[in-house]
Amino acid sequence: MQKLLVFNSTSLDGYFADAKGDMRFAHNPEQDAEFNAFTSRNAGGGGALLFGRKTYQLMETYWPTPAAAKAMPEVAAGMNRLRKYVVSRTLEKVSWRNTTLLKGDLLAEVRKLKSAPGDGIAILGSGSLVAQLAPAGLIDEFQIVLIPVVLGSGRTMFDGMTQQVPLRLKSSRAFKNGNVVLSYEPVRRVRAAAARSRAG
Repeated sequence: MQKLLVFNSTSLDGYFADAKGDMRFAHNPEQDAEFNAFTSRNAGGGGALLFGRKTYQLMETYWPTPAAAKAMPEVAAGMNRLRKYVVSRTLEKVSWRNTTLLKGDLLAEVRKLKSAPGDGIAILGSGSLVAQLAPAGLIDEFQIVLIPVVLGSGRTMFDGMTQQVPLRLKSSRAFKNGNVVLSYEPVRRVRAAAARSRAG
């Protein structure tokens, strides 16, 4: 069973996109070689990426371009190389290299992806997916990059959720540019692992 994780940046007041849907705030202007190395390693890893339509269309307009290759060559290479899945009922085709369009039921499609062989799946952006998959228990880990900025208004990645999803802090890491990476896992996953350990 593949692990499904969310990797998103949020502002100090909890928004992953501003009121206009812009996510550029996540690019902290303060340079930090250690943080740049961290993001490059993540982008260069194995596995696959899962997007909703809006995030997919945003990503495909940037990462395959010469501008992206010049600005962040390692990240751009990883984004273009990785297997990508986009969930949409309105898109008819996709053009970004290594991308597969998923048009069926979201929960069923994700369960199918998780049960297939692979090195894990990461959701980037795609708040509509996160808000539907988290209550269904299909997300195994939330990796959140807390950016030291206050937006005042915007969208959270959990908009529309109607039930609580208790989480446990797994790890945290602070960087010199003020970014803090927080890793959480659902409490039910922790309890299930503990039960298996006791049974074994």
